[in-house]
Amino acid sequence: MGRSSSSSNSQALPFSSRLSCISIPEFLRLLWYCLKSYQKDMDSIESDGKGLQEGNGELNGNGAADTLPPPPPVIPPDFVPTKLETEPVKKKVMRVPMSRRGLGSRGKKITLLTNHFKVNVTNVEGHFFHYSVSLAYEDGRPVEGKGVGRKVLDRVHETYKTELDGKDFAYDGEHSLFTVGSLPRNKLEFTVVLEDMPSNRNNGNAAPDEQHGSPNSDRKRIRRPYQSKTYLVEISFAAKIPMQAIANALRGQESENSQEALRVLDIILRQHAAKQGCLLVRQSFFHNDPKNFADVGGGVLGCRGFHSSFRTTQGGLSLNIDVSTTMIIQPGPVVDFLIANQNVKDPFSLDWAKVKRVLKNLRIKTIPSNQEYKITGLSEKSCKEQMFSLKQRNVKDEDGEVQTLEISVYDYFVNHRNIELRYSGDLPCINVGKPKRPTYIPLELCSLVSLQRYTKSLSTPQRASLVEKSRQKPQERMTALSNALKTSKYDAEPMLRSCGISISTNFAQVDGRVLNAPKLKVGNGEDLFPTRGRWNFNNKKLVEPTKIDRWAVVNFSARCNLRMLVQDLIKCGAMKGIHIDEPFDVFEESPQFRRAPPVVRVEKLFAEVQSKLPGAPQFLLCVLPERKNCDLYGPWKKKNLADFGIVTQCIAPIKVNDQYLTNVLLKINAKLGGLNQLLAVEHSPSIPIVSKVPTIILGMDVSHGSPGQSDIPSIAAVVSSRHWPLISRYRASVRTQSPKVEMIDSLFKKVSDTEDEGIIRELLLDFYTSSGKRKPEQIIIFRDGVSESQFNQVLNIELDQMIEACKFLDEKWNPKFVVIVAQKNHHTKFFQSGSPDNVPPGTIIDNRICHPKSNDFYLCAHAGMIGTTRPTHYHVLYDEIGFSADDLQELVHSLSYVYQRSTTAISVVAPICYAHLAASQVGTFMKFEDTSETSSSHGGVTSAGAVPVPQLPRLQEKVCNSMFFC
Repeated sequence: MGRSSSSSNSQALPFSSRLSCISIPEFLRLLWYCLKSYQKDMDSIESDGKGLQEGNGELNGNGAADTLPPPPPVIPPDFVPTKLETEPVKKKVMRVPMSRRGLGSRGKKITLLTNHFKVNVTNVEGHFFHYSVSLAYEDGRPVEGKGVGRKVLDRVHETYKTELDGKDFAYDGEHSLFTVGSLPRNKLEFTVVLEDMPSNRNNGNAAPDEQHGSPNSDRKRIRRPYQSKTYLVEISFAAKIPMQAIANALRGQESENSQEALRVLDIILRQHAAKQGCLLVRQSFFHNDPKNFADVGGGVLGCRGFHSSFRTTQGGLSLNIDVSTTMIIQPGPVVDFLIANQNVKDPFSLDWAKVKRVLKNLRIKTIPSNQEYKITGLSEKSCKEQMFSLKQRNVKDEDGEVQTLEISVYDYFVNHRNIELRYSGDLPCINVGKPKRPTYIPLELCSLVSLQRYTKSLSTPQRASLVEKSRQKPQERMTALSNALKTSKYDAEPMLRSCGISISTNFAQVDGRVLNAPKLKVGNGEDLFPTRGRWNFNNKKLVEPTKIDRWAVVNFSARCNLRMLVQDLIKCGAMKGIHIDEPFDVFEESPQFRRAPPVVRVEKLFAEVQSKLPGAPQFLLCVLPERKNCDLYGPWKKKNLADFGIVTQCIAPIKVNDQYLTNVLLKINAKLGGLNQLLAVEHSPSIPIVSKVPTIILGMDVSHGSPGQSDIPSIAAVVSSRHWPLISRYRASVRTQSPKVEMIDSLFKKVSDTEDEGIIRELLLDFYTSSGKRKPEQIIIFRDGVSESQFNQVLNIELDQMIEACKFLDEKWNPKFVVIVAQKNHHTKFFQSGSPDNVPPGTIIDNRICHPKSNDFYLCAHAGMIGTTRPTHYHVLYDEIGFSADDLQELVHSLSYVYQRSTTAISVVAPICYAHLAASQVGTFMKFEDTSETSSSHGGVTSAGAVPVPQLPRLQEKVCNSMFFC
């Protein structure tokens, strides 16, 4: 009766089952019925205030059952339940680096040696145990200072060897510790006491000294030589890593475990070096040996050391050892460093604001105590004027309190400590105390400890000096590496021995191939055959020379014979096929502006050029007074390219000869739309695969601020080939992005349903208009500057942006992609056995020391004239086109010969070089102030959030498609 009666069909299924198989209209009817019933119940309650009474039925206010009409039919009698089909959610497939498809075979075979040393591992059945390390002071405060961790863990190892079951461990210096086999318990707690003494390597990484308060801390040290500190150490189990993962990686089955296992081996090498007192910089180690130091000027030394890391290769596990160099502060008296750093005659000429920035956080030793401190700042007053309160130990007032005496730092050291101060009385003191409790020490009593890194960017003279002093010929480098392996004594390292690791002392042997240099085309249809990666234009004309008829010369106070320079340039141009008219005029800078700021000098001289020229010049030749890094360069380029769209070539002539003038003309010709040389296969055109289908070649790079300039925006540049089927003409697109961000974030930048302001759209449209209205069906990408850990980001972030940019232009357009990463920042070198020469240009290696599974190869395309050749390591991450190994390697090799600025093969493909040049040149448009000149740098994010990135000015249309970056 009432609601209890329903159709037999309804009762045939449980309520939940009925709900799961009814349609939406039926469900709404059922819901309507329930609401109506609920409303009747509410009416009943409101009519007498008594609510419902007990009984079998539902009663109205008079106690009588209120019979409801049957509900509308919910499920028809012939209903058969069907499962509702839901549309599956599309899961994004993550791209991963492709596997090797095969080895190349072209070229003349050559046997080479490499700086990889074979590693045998016998304990593959064992396990590494990973433990988390927590360090705290006695009062529970966490230990934050770097450097103290190793000393604390060394003391734990000495003191609690029994509790650790006598096990050795590898500690990373921060929060991770590894053992071979497990420790006795999953959680261990220890208390250790350390005397606060100078570090054994004196390189500035020891724990900061806590003793501050007054300049007499030296005397306190004599009376109480050690100040003890208590540390609480907690070691907790975190993970178990099978050593079998290393064997799996060698079979090409890499996993997170295999990466972790190799990381453990590298941490063992770092710990081994730390125990020898080395400065550690990632996987490079630097001993405190003056024989390894080379003065490069400015108080900076180049310190030679060694890089050591384990690598999985086709030939098994290998140890890669290479010579490495880092920059360190000149150790010794602080005043000597400052005089050299600022290039002044004496300490009284120093700029103390700069001194404060450059000294902050450096570590010093003091005379006569030999105690080590960290510099926190300088005194505001001179040593003779800076006062402090000295406690009179034996003098007490009426209340028994120790009395204090106001005394200058100078008087204290001279009269109370009997230390002679020759010159620092009138100079600021070094502060090694805390902000509210300074500790002042006279400048001449302070010496910088050794092996403290210098992290600012080097000046041009410093960089040139470093290159000259750190270069090594191949045989020298081999000898140095053999000696390094012997002196490192890795066979005695207990952790390596417990892993069953033994390292060969012989350089690994590899099979290389020398590819033939590609034939070039120059003017008048002549062929040119490079020899040892080089060629010249003697008695040859450029393949596409330009004509220069509207130009002028601008001279920023450079001392040179401009009239002769111009005549020589015109004469040299004629020999190369470039017709150059006499310049309209030579504009000399007025002497009154020579000391003005760079922007003012540019504005004044450019205004004069504007006022006298009859119209826009085709080209301006700018003569600068300084060879490199001239402050005028950036403002001049911006004025010409961004403001007026004028092509300009800057020169700083010192030694002018035919070779110099030819190099200048090569740049000018390329910038004005000409071509200097072409590949013969490009001229035919007969480049495998590329010549058959419209193909665009991209070169991508991101340039970051110099070390110590972490607030400066990064600059992303992408260059693209144009005029298909050519692969020698390029144009560039450049953008700023957040500091230190490596992934390019503006490849696709949708601003509305119809607008994309990204880089790729700009380049694709240019290719379309310059290549006979053809869309590229193949896109070959060369990416520079990314590490192996970022390969997946290139494939799944940057490549996705490019695909979106294509789809935004045409939804049905599906070009095929190839993604290749080029790496120069690695440590693999090749040597010819028994020969003092570098490997010949065109040498390629794709076996034995390459990755066990991934598609990579090394190429030395150029002739190494100085030092030891550094090969470029190419990683083919993605290939939808289906290149054979030989065809792809030939294409990469050929792209090292299309660089329009020189008459040599270059070490990395031209599109990448152009991207680097474009980023560097456009970066000079913006004058970023260096706000972080100290040896420690700050991030680009403040408490208010990310710092807004200023946008670069866009180039004028007349030059944006040119090779302005040449």
